[in-house]
Amino acid sequence: MDADLVLVLDAAAFAADKHRRQRRKDAEATPYINHPLALATILAREGGVTDAEVIAAALLHDTVEDTETTLAELEARFGSVVAAMVAEVTDDKALPKAVRKQLQIAHAAHKSPGAKLVKLADKIANLRDIAASPPADWDQTRKAAYVRWAGEVVAGLRGTNAALEAAFDGAAAALG
Repeated sequence: MDADLVLVLDAAAFAADKHRRQRRKDAEATPYINHPLALATILAREGGVTDAEVIAAALLHDTVEDTETTLAELEARFGSVVAAMVAEVTDDKALPKAVRKQLQIAHAAHKSPGAKLVKLADKIANLRDIAASPPADWDQTRKAAYVRWAGEVVAGLRGTNAALEAAFDGAAAALG
């Protein structure tokens, strides 16, 4: 049995279960699980990432923030490395949105290498989603503001993975 493959598949199944009733904010209300799957695909295909714990963390990255999942639950099921990466990319929803966004910028450069990869893939996926099927209530000004903010976050992640950084730059340019 390939333990890495089992970890990734278990993380995908867990994330699919936890996000099963959630939808994205786009006009089509696409299933939320498409987002974590996109991160895993971006990491593997475009970033050349083969670390199963990083891929698992990408699949699980929004479970604590957006579901009833706890970090202790992730640690028990997926190990401390995966749980720690998820913790690093999880916003504290008790804080106002503007504060959370500013903290993402401030903390980006100080994340572990794995968390930086997950965060890069998240920003790439979000930009691509905004370009392809934005939230229904987002006008061009809101899209441009998101691109600027995401660029500030990614500035702290640079030097992590050249291919992912180029993918981010391409996605940002497509929206700019």
